[in-house]
Amino acid sequence: MEEITFHHDTVLSDVHMLRPGGRHLMTHLNNVGQPVFMSRLVILAERCDSHEPGSDLKQESATSQTVKQATEEPDGEDRKVESLLDVDGDLDIIHRPRPNLTEGSSRDWTRPVVLKQSNDVMEQEDEGHWLKDVIRIEHTMATPMEDVGKQVWRGALFMVDFILSNPVMFRGATVLELGAGTGLTSIIMATIAKTVYCTDVGEDLLQMCKRNIALNKHMLKSADHEVKVRQLDWLQDDLCTDVAVEFSWTKEEVADLNNTSIIIAADVCYDDDLTDGLFRTLYRLCNNFPHTCTIFISIEKRMNFTLQHMDVSCEAYDHFVHCMNQLQDLENGQCSFRVEQLPSNFDQFILYERVEQLELWKVTATPLPFKQARSDPEEF
Repeated sequence: MEEITFHHDTVLSDVHMLRPGGRHLMTHLNNVGQPVFMSRLVILAERCDSHEPGSDLKQESATSQTVKQATEEPDGEDRKVESLLDVDGDLDIIHRPRPNLTEGSSRDWTRPVVLKQSNDVMEQEDEGHWLKDVIRIEHTMATPMEDVGKQVWRGALFMVDFILSNPVMFRGATVLELGAGTGLTSIIMATIAKTVYCTDVGEDLLQMCKRNIALNKHMLKSADHEVKVRQLDWLQDDLCTDVAVEFSWTKEEVADLNNTSIIIAADVCYDDDLTDGLFRTLYRLCNNFPHTCTIFISIEKRMNFTLQHMDVSCEAYDHFVHCMNQLQDLENGQCSFRVEQLPSNFDQFILYERVEQLELWKVTATPLPFKQARSDPEEF
């Protein structure tokens, strides 16, 4: 596929920015005719040192200072402009230095980019030579807003880093992921947790999750680690148990869902109605759990200029924080909620741009000793 056609309603993740003129591997068309691509993510054996928010900006500032110094003579006189031109008369740009590999490490630093068709590693994997620390993810690019779950977003990679940085927290647990998208976060979680329910809505998206889990079955340490792809619609009150539906829940799975001790959601708050549905779903689930449940939500604070405010605002993020505060202030129900923002300085295992707008929130749902009659909150 030579190029992507952008329309007025097209949304493209920063992770999947295409290089001009590049030839990229398109695997197939999905059921709705969208091109599906393959990306290859490498889990670094040693953490990246550039996990501090804004580190790229600091590096760029240092590089800019180097450029400034290179354009001045030691005696303070400006160097002639001609000295910055190459033999053809073009401006010779000093590029930002690339990060150095850890001394003694044989691992290549790899960014999560779209595979090129001539990639030798891809050919080896197709022949059955699996790389244990490589994740292959099928995804779409440049989708309408309603299909952004088919892309990979920085919030998901941010959640992956958190999971890999805290394996003891998730080991042997039953985990529910809400809004799983491509299934990337569920796949990583399944390398540690015992059972992961990978949930979303839409047959085409759930098929993509199922395909990605099959592509990465080599990541699971044993048969005891299981990922189940299931339909969970935040705008519906009940789980789908219709046996005629492929991704419906069995009675045993509905019962097992009460064993959930961890819920995760990665970069799913971009629409106010869906955010309300997310918090209603969290409220219903946690009120049914007989034990304490911990929820982790990653989000990227996206700045947008709006004509309504004639200023830069973060409306989706502001609504998310508003819902968090409402959840914590709820007094009617069967459990209490405690909300806190976690520090973002945990180790980085996948090389991507960890911007300072990425945040991780923790919600602890604790059953009340004297449970009140359950009622869905009107706030959401």
